[in-house]
Amino acid sequence: MTKKIGFWPSVALVTGNMIGAGIFLLPATMASYQGIGIIGWIIASIGAFMLALVFGHLSKLYPNTNGGPYAYTKIALGDFAGFLVAWGYWISIWCTNAAIAVALVGYLGAFFPELTASAALSSFTGLFFIWFFTWINSKDIKTIGAVQVATTVLKVVPIAFLILVGVFYVDFSKVFVFPFTSGSIVPDITAVTTLTFFAFLGMESATVPSNSITSPETTIPKATLVGTLLTTVLYLFSFIVIIGVIPPETLAQSTAPFADTAYKIWGVTGKYLVAFGAVASTMGALNGWILLQGQIPAAAAADKLFPKLFNKTNTNGSPILGIVLSSILATLLMLSNYSKTLVEAFTYMMKLSTLTVLLPYLFSIAAFALAIKKTNIKSMVLACLAFLFSLWIIIGCGAEIVFLGFLLLLLGIPAYVYLKNSNEKL
Repeated sequence: MTKKIGFWPSVALVTGNMIGAGIFLLPATMASYQGIGIIGWIIASIGAFMLALVFGHLSKLYPNTNGGPYAYTKIALGDFAGFLVAWGYWISIWCTNAAIAVALVGYLGAFFPELTASAALSSFTGLFFIWFFTWINSKDIKTIGAVQVATTVLKVVPIAFLILVGVFYVDFSKVFVFPFTSGSIVPDITAVTTLTFFAFLGMESATVPSNSITSPETTIPKATLVGTLLTTVLYLFSFIVIIGVIPPETLAQSTAPFADTAYKIWGVTGKYLVAFGAVASTMGALNGWILLQGQIPAAAAADKLFPKLFNKTNTNGSPILGIVLSSILATLLMLSNYSKTLVEAFTYMMKLSTLTVLLPYLFSIAAFALAIKKTNIKSMVLACLAFLFSLWIIIGCGAEIVFLGFLLLLLGIPAYVYLKNSNEKL
């Protein structure tokens, strides 16, 4: 591509992909934990920073290498490992996009209740946004980056405003309450850290379209760390404001905790302002993840680990066939899961998406460990800690999700064999 994006669009890609639909539901999910949730956010942010540092180092070691975790794994561990990472990451992305589309319709329901009253209209609306951002991603990278910057600003401003004003309404006696459910604090800490880490997925986003970023060896590490830091601040302080304003028993029943907090502080105007931020958040996340759903298989197809059609580009340099195919799969998944239990379906898909992303994270850490010198003690310690943290999050996902995720990843093996037998060079 002749057109490339710079530092701030890269930060917007990282921040925009992390601040998706999930953060707007998490406070309700963690209401019963109260102050324990703060501990979870802090630990999860430390783990996210460790992984951000790993990806930052890898982007310096392998600049101008599209594919992020896939590319790093293939270089360090070979074709089969690279294929498994691309396969798992690809599944995770279009699963996530289906869930984001469902959540987007739910947030729009705050402004247009008729959208959620009709299953047919809800489905049509969700599909519209999937395909609208698919069309956006058929444009050149600068257009995609501009959309990402705009939606990131629109989502960050309401959250920041809620923090700056809401802090004066916080009852801190509600915040620093730690209702541990057993004699050991480990199960509760594991549970909240696993939940909060979902919101940090995407910190590696800038590494994926590396060839489309100016000076990737310096821009990507900085954008990854700045984006992760900005997101951490917004997550932690907004959670403190919410649990300090809304009682836990009320928060647990909320389907829009950010909007409900704003309503309690400012009334209807505040509720709509924050709901608008939630809509912008889901739009930005959908735009950013659709970008990645084309880039990951395109990078694998360039190495002949995915079918060649995934690497077909249009005049704007966009891998449009891969994007369209992925959006078709997201469409089918969204339609098959559209039911009255949308929040449960959304949460389930998020956990499954997280698990399938953790495999690329683990392989990326292994690639980092292989690339550094044994005498580099700090980097080796970083690799070990990041690896152990990722394993801990996998444990926190629960046996059912781990089992299903493992089966989905195993389905990649016959796909790999099929490609090999179809004379694709593997």
